[in-house]
Amino acid sequence: MHEAPDDILLVTPVWNDSARLSRFGPELARVLAASPLPVRWVIADDGSGPEEAGRLRVLRDEFAQTHATTSLHLATEHRGKGAIVREAWSLHPQAAWLAFTDADGAVSAEEILRLIDIAAKGHQNVIGIRKRTPETKIVESARRSLTHHSFILAAHLVLGLTCEDPQCGAKVIRGADFRVVAPLLEEDGFAFDCELLTRLFLEGFSWLEVPVNWTEMKGGKVRFPQDAWRMFKALFRIRRRVG
Repeated sequence: MHEAPDDILLVTPVWNDSARLSRFGPELARVLAASPLPVRWVIADDGSGPEEAGRLRVLRDEFAQTHATTSLHLATEHRGKGAIVREAWSLHPQAAWLAFTDADGAVSAEEILRLIDIAAKGHQNVIGIRKRTPETKIVESARRSLTHHSFILAAHLVLGLTCEDPQCGAKVIRGADFRVVAPLLEEDGFAFDCELLTRLFLEGFSWLEVPVNWTEMKGGKVRFPQDAWRMFKALFRIRRRVG
């Protein structure tokens, strides 16, 4: 029996991101409010600190005037993007659908809502992928493109992950599927996506890959080459754990 699309949780992970969220948040709140889909939006802060928490509370109150089911979750310590997404998702154990989208707006509000709609109608996991098609446009620097495609190749070679873009920050996962693999997830940082997809695959869960419009934004948290190297090392940690 399929779950009804009546319990949809969208998480936006942030860490010292109030400036970027102040630009993207109003658009996301408007799009969610205009949609017939009952999406609850959680801004999940990864331990930014009291001053940033204050700014986020102001933004949450502003967005809630447009989209009433907007809330704020504050972690007690900074652990990483993967950790805060898992934490926020796990706070809603009955959610039929779990989604996340980054705070920078690289994937627009309309695009993330399109992915949620495809997932709910098709009763399947859906992940956005950065792929140029006649309908989608990708705007990224040469360095970002090189790192992006190098990591896709590494994920395939190290994990056998055949996903065209495991790291795109727009995913919609069935809550029941996530709860099966949640106890097995350990990556707290940016490699969270790869571990999630690897575990889903090993448990027999599939997903639909949907090309999205994607625009590189300034002020991203990934630092080159330090974080890229950490992410490559994380792939080998994941492989050791999955066997």
